[in-house]
Amino acid sequence: MKQIGLYIHIPFCRSKCPYCDFYSLTHGEALFPAYAQGVSDRLEAFAKQYRVQADTLYLGGGTPSLLGGELLARILRTARECFKIPRNAEITVECNPSSCTEQLFRDLAAAGVNRISLGMQSAVDGERKRLGRLSGREDVARCVGWAKDAGIHNISLDLMLGIPGQTVQSAVESVNFCAAMGVTHVSGYLLKIEEGTPFYTRAAALALPDEDETCRIYEAVCRELERAGFMQYEISNFAKPGFESRHNLKYWDDAEYLGVGPAAHSFIDGRRFYNPRDLGAFLNGAKPVDDGPGGDFEEYAMLRLRLCAGLREEDVRRRFGCPIPPALYVRARELAENGLAAYSRGGIRLTRAGFLLSNSAIAHLLYG
Repeated sequence: MKQIGLYIHIPFCRSKCPYCDFYSLTHGEALFPAYAQGVSDRLEAFAKQYRVQADTLYLGGGTPSLLGGELLARILRTARECFKIPRNAEITVECNPSSCTEQLFRDLAAAGVNRISLGMQSAVDGERKRLGRLSGREDVARCVGWAKDAGIHNISLDLMLGIPGQTVQSAVESVNFCAAMGVTHVSGYLLKIEEGTPFYTRAAALALPDEDETCRIYEAVCRELERAGFMQYEISNFAKPGFESRHNLKYWDDAEYLGVGPAAHSFIDGRRFYNPRDLGAFLNGAKPVDDGPGGDFEEYAMLRLRLCAGLREEDVRRRFGCPIPPALYVRARELAENGLAAYSRGGIRLTRAGFLLSNSAIAHLLYG
């Protein structure tokens, strides 16, 4: 049976962070039971439509931990039954330290969750406050301890880079905190000011690091994480050996997945589709919107070049039955002269400097 990834979006937050463009609603607690039922109904419908098995499951948001252990366990049971999720599957739940309890982690572990992604963003409380985060450094440490006590040892912490008031020194402080917590994975995302967010409307007053300082922050974080044993495997992701996110690797390998919930995207049987950013429409059973074909070489290359392993000749031949187009090697040579890419007979990859200019570097490789 075909193996896919399964994503479930939980579109609720206690408050909206000023930088966040993800679809979520505040003050929706009365809708939690109806939403859990709506997700279960959609999972059952997908299971009848697609005869597939899920070997990764990711609950993201929003703030999944807001639903509480009972409702999350109900969703997880339905997903397991519908998609024959095996015991060795990677099952991740995103949690916000401000909405977690010791009992929540016990409930999640009992429901089969074996990976937690904690939205820390920074270990420096002043930076967290400027990001609108409700919890502090000690709350993060407490949650890590609760998760481990519950038997969940695969834990990822989120960092944001290039945020208001951040310096190389404060970013390294956050890295040192991650290392001291004994977690297995760190995601370090460069802040992007999204149109329509509060940060967008007051961008000039945010005291953001300039472009050069942001590059120095990124490079310092990469170096310090690797010194602490976290190996970079994607532009923004670092893991102890063997703890790379199996679910997210599906996205970067252009593999198939199903998404449930408003704003969730899917790619299966060569087609892409998505649910509108509308909770009411989802609860009323609205059908997903077709987003056209997917999985061609251009799309695959664009995603694979986000990985440190890059675009590999053997993988391209296996998937498409032909080699990497010679034109890409010509353009890779041009990028290599500026330290942005490396290439060999085995394939093409971006360097760390290339990651900082990934959009333009990948566009150059693909289109010249």
